[in-house]
Amino acid sequence: MGCGEDPVPTIAGGDAAEGRRIVAAQGCTACHVVPGSGAPQGHAGPSLQGFARRGYVAGVLPNTPDNLIRFLRDPAAIAPRTAMPAPALDDAQLRHVAAFLVTLR
Repeated sequence: MGCGEDPVPTIAGGDAAEGRRIVAAQGCTACHVVPGSGAPQGHAGPSLQGFARRGYVAGVLPNTPDNLIRFLRDPAAIAPRTAMPAPALDDAQLRHVAAFLVTLR
């Protein structure tokens, strides 16, 4: 880690590698740029490049692990005008996805 870099937060019960696989399997790149995915990438949603450095999730909630998981569980409950659908993921899968997203610096 270089001088001045923030440590990567950990997500209890989350595995970033598994989260990367889930993001690919769920087709998140259809709407988002996902760094390192190697898949065709869409631009309907925001790029996820640098996600870990953002102050807010969906421009609404402070970017904390719990808030990220809360948003991923039901995006429209947090940001009613979002086009992002609620993924069909269980809590463990949501934790893995969150663990991956917080690695995107």
